[in-house]
Amino acid sequence: MLLLLSEYLSQFYSGFNVFQYLTLRAILGVMTALGIALIIGPTMIRHLSFRQIGQVVRQDGPESHFSKKGTPTMGGALILVAIAVSTLLWANLSNRYIWVVLTITLAFGLIGFVDDYIKLVRQDPRGLLSRYKYFWQSVFGGGAAVFLYMTTTVPAETQLIVPFVKEIVIPLGGWYMLLTYLVIVGSSNAVNLTDGLDGLAIMPTVMVAAALGLFSYVGGHFEFATYLQIPYIPSAGELVVFCAAMVGAGLGFLWFNTYPAQVFMGDVGALALGAALGTVAVLVRQELVLLIMGGVFVIETLSVMIQVGSYKLRGKRVFLMAPIHHHYELKGWPEPRIIVRFWIVTVFLVLIGLATLKIR
Repeated sequence: MLLLLSEYLSQFYSGFNVFQYLTLRAILGVMTALGIALIIGPTMIRHLSFRQIGQVVRQDGPESHFSKKGTPTMGGALILVAIAVSTLLWANLSNRYIWVVLTITLAFGLIGFVDDYIKLVRQDPRGLLSRYKYFWQSVFGGGAAVFLYMTTTVPAETQLIVPFVKEIVIPLGGWYMLLTYLVIVGSSNAVNLTDGLDGLAIMPTVMVAAALGLFSYVGGHFEFATYLQIPYIPSAGELVVFCAAMVGAGLGFLWFNTYPAQVFMGDVGALALGAALGTVAVLVRQELVLLIMGGVFVIETLSVMIQVGSYKLRGKRVFLMAPIHHHYELKGWPEPRIIVRFWIVTVFLVLIGLATLKIR
C-alpha cells in the first residue's frame, strides 16, 4: 500500500525511490509489526480479562500450571493483526505469493479462533472437534497447494531441493500438491502442539521466520541464487517483508508472553503461525530445511505420536506426559529452564539450516 504511494510520490521527489528496496521495507515491516503489537497489546489483554476469556488448565497436567488458570488467551489475534497490517503497508501487493501466504495465515487463524471460542467462550472443553478442524485445515491447505501448482511460472517452483547436496533436484510434478499440503497442515499442528509453555512456541517461530526471510531474499535475487546454487524463484523476494512482519509481531507478543505470561497465544495464533512457516518454506523451496530449523516443533510432534502409538500398542507410556516439554516439567525442570533450553536448541538448528546456503 505504502509502496504504491511511494511510487507515485517518486515522480515529484526521487528520494521516495528508497522504498523500492526490499531491505528497507523489511526493516520497516519489523518495526511496524512490533510497534502495533506493543501498542495494542495491553488493551487486548484488558479486554480478554474483562470478557473472562482465560486459560483452561488440565487437571492431569503439571501442578505448576494450576496457577495459570484464567490467564487471558486468544492473544494470537494480536499477532495476526500486526502481521496483516504491516504486510499490507510495506509489501508489494501485486505479488501473488504475498496474497497466498497472508490468506493461508488468516484462514488457519480463523480455524484456531473458532476452536478457542468454543473452548473459552462457550465453555466446551472439546473445542472444535478434531475431524472438523482437520477438514478445514485440509480445505485451505489443499486449496493453496492446487492454486500454487496451477499458477507455477518456472520449473524450480515444483522441484524438491535436498539440503547439502545441491546437485540433486527432484521434479515433483503433481506430487508437489501433496507435499505442499502436508507441509502446511503439518507445520500448523506442530507449532500448535509446541505452544504449551510461556514463550516456548513464539521464539522458535521468530527465529525460523527470520531464517526463512533470508532464504526468501536470496532465492528471489538472481545473482545470489545463482552463486549459492539454490532455486531462483522470481516472486520469492517479496516474502522477506512478510517474514519480517512475523518477526516483529512475534517479538511484540513475546513482550507479554514471556514467563510468567500475561497472555497466551491460543490456537488462533499457533495454527496460523505454523501454517505461515510451512507456506513460506514451500514457496522458497526449503521444505526440508524447515524440517531441520523447526526441529523443536518436529520433536514435540513426534513425542505425541510416539506416546499415543506406544499406549495403543503396548499399553505403556514412553514419556511421563506428552508433548515432551510436559515430560521435562514432571521430571522437575523449572519452566524457564525448559523454555530457554528449547530456544538454544532452535538457535543451533537454525544455524544448521542457514549453513545449507553454502555447504554443498
